Amino acid sequence: MKKIVLFVLTALLVASCGKKQEVQLIDAANFNKMVDGKQVSLYTLQNAKLTMQVTNYGARVVALWAPDRKGNYGDVTLGYDHIDKYLNNTGERYLGAVVGRCANRIAGGTITLDGETYQLPKNDGENTLHGGEIGTDRVVWDVVNTTENSIVFHTVLPDGQDGFPGNLDITMTYTLTDDNAFRIDYEATTDKTTLCNLSHHSFFNLQGEGHSVLDQELEINGCWILPVDQTLIPLGDFRSVKDTPFDFMERHAIGEHINDADVQLSNGQGYDHTWIITSNLSGDLVHCATLFDPTSGRKMEVLSDQMGMQFYSGNFFDGKAQGKWGAHVHRGAVALETQKFPDAIHQDNFSDKAVLNPGETYKHTCVYKFTTAKK
Repeated sequence: MKKIVLFVLTALLVASCGKKQEVQLIDAANFNKMVDGKQVSLYTLQNAKLTMQVTNYGARVVALWAPDRKGNYGDVTLGYDHIDKYLNNTGERYLGAVVGRCANRIAGGTITLDGETYQLPKNDGENTLHGGEIGTDRVVWDVVNTTENSIVFHTVLPDGQDGFPGNLDITMTYTLTDDNAFRIDYEATTDKTTLCNLSHHSFFNLQGEGHSVLDQELEINGCWILPVDQTLIPLGDFRSVKDTPFDFMERHAIGEHINDADVQLSNGQGYDHTWIITSNLSGDLVHCATLFDPTSGRKMEVLSDQMGMQFYSGNFFDGKAQGKWGAHVHRGAVALETQKFPDAIHQDNFSDKAVLNPGETYKHTCVYKFTTAKK
């Protein structure tokens, strides 16, 4: 029955409006596997214009189909067509996943909370990245509920996983909204003081896998970045983007200044920095960024209630990994990750330390909204 439904969905998308609108759905059987004693599956969500496939392994977005200016559909996220390729992946680990319990980097792989020091895995040189060796991306999440356009995930990261204290109870909802957006809502609680900073790590290319993003245009609503050292740990100050390659206050091509002689670009081997989102001090849902592809006309707007957004320009893709439709080429995708500031627990100038205490609830909303435009 499931295969029949998927076939009908594809046929309707092809036939509608008399245009060629093909959505090549991945076979759900490719993700039917037991991992760590739990069932992994592939789920398909849809609304009027978007189709998304997600798996509960790492709560990953496997594919996200959006129309171009002519109504033709394309998959705008990088990923794989089989669960084994995620499990045995030797390339980019975080494709389409939720990352945490503390996204981004923690210097030295240690934290101190309530007077007790905890040793974390050093999975990024001398630092901890995206929660450590297991994190949230290597967890098989429970699926609490599904509808035609939404899915609710739940997991509990146990006390001591990756060295972090506290049982962190997380509920996360993915929704394809009526205004053609992919919305993510996070909630988390803990029974012991811990860190909590969750983020979404889809790699977007509005032309699709196998293409460079250097000609795609980006605008970021942030006039300050967090400069970093050579290990991508924040230096602790705030740096204006004015008259630097980091000025995306007005939209311009990602590749326009990416190879400029600049210490920060050298440290990141391109863009791999946190922007401070302008006017987002109140926790409201505000505009963070807009990505536009002149070739297809696809446009993606990012909104969030977080103060920070990490822009990563796919600097470590080397073309060796083969995705669903093409190679993961160097600078062949961008990640736009809304989050709290990295390494906040160690930074005197960062007021929000990403600490979650018992009795508190962590909340975070991120929206990726898709439209088309001529320019």
